[in-house]
Amino acid sequence: MKIAVLGCGAMGSIYAALLASSGNQVLVIDTNDAHIDAINKFGLRVSGASGDRTVQIPAHKRVPVDEVELLVVAVKGAHVQAAISSARGVVNAQTLILTIQNGLGSSDAVASVLGKERLIVGIAQGFGASLLKPGHAYHNDMKAIRMGAYGDLDLEDVSKVATCFTQAGFDAESVVDIEAMQWEKLICNVAYSALSALTGFTVGEIMDDPQVGPVSQQAAIEAWEIAKAKGVNLQVDDPVQMVRNFAARMPHAKPSVLLDLEAGRLSEVGMINGAIPIEAQKLSLSAPVNQTLTALVHSLEHSTR
Repeated sequence: MKIAVLGCGAMGSIYAALLASSGNQVLVIDTNDAHIDAINKFGLRVSGASGDRTVQIPAHKRVPVDEVELLVVAVKGAHVQAAISSARGVVNAQTLILTIQNGLGSSDAVASVLGKERLIVGIAQGFGASLLKPGHAYHNDMKAIRMGAYGDLDLEDVSKVATCFTQAGFDAESVVDIEAMQWEKLICNVAYSALSALTGFTVGEIMDDPQVGPVSQQAAIEAWEIAKAKGVNLQVDDPVQMVRNFAARMPHAKPSVLLDLEAGRLSEVGMINGAIPIEAQKLSLSAPVNQTLTALVHSLEHSTR
């Protein structure tokens, strides 16, 4: 397939490199000048759980006029609205669009600009990805990618994209109930995202810390309870065990919220921990643990910028 990856950060780099390695025609777009310059000069290197490879692919700082069959939207949730507004140069009426972000709300933003008819929502689980330096991404693990239609897109089209990812080495599948998958990942993310930013801990350190660990568990339980109240068809009966299993797979990983703060960037905590009180309010409920964690991270973000 001819593929454009919009947002070539840590995860976008992994998608692009593996998809290119399996024979797809891939281009990437990102506003990180140093990263794009390094890719164009030396190639894109990805190392870690998938091996160690360097691919030669075109990298752009602005969206080119170059229509593709598949657009992978891999920018962070906080930047989706701005990024997708500039993406029309690579899409046409037949282009499938796969958007993969943490938290909730990003797919709605993509649908509002490019429409819901060809939109696929993706969930990436357990990668522990980071940029080691410009042109080089690393990931601790690569558990799974799940995809589902945002609207009425035919399952055959979703399966076509999932197969493309599977052939590239990902554990990728199309699913009917993508909402449940989103929430199960979100429950894992709320356990570690805000707390990593506040403490500087890895997910394994949070899990094992006698003071921070119980707070992490309460954040996960609270998210699980809100999901159940919404009627989400969760396949998880024990959220604490689920988030412990999540951390055990990649204990040295730093969540993206911590990486953003370390780099002096605003994080997507509002779409992760912050999504829980928003969803709770719709049900006339409250989510004080996640609301407090979100407020503390926002305060830290503004004090360090």
